[in-house]
Amino acid sequence: MNGKYFFKDEDITTDVLFKIEQISNILAEKEQLSFDDAYEAFTSSGTYDILKRTGNLYWAESAEFLADEYYREKSHP
Repeated sequence: MNGKYFFKDEDITTDVLFKIEQISNILAEKEQLSFDDAYEAFTSSGTYDILKRTGNLYWAESAEFLADEYYREKSHP
């Protein structure tokens, strides 16, 4: 991460970081992990790599949708 996320010249960093927090909380609860472990797992994933590319609008999807994408990715390595 270069420190900021932008979409059409708008700073969406807060939106993206909040989404990452929400997804990490979902993973932590579902897998009985600490928040830090869930965060590590998510930020090591291809789903996170896609989320960082803001032009594809993944950041605008729900945290639940993105958590499902993460689990789809894990089930099809």
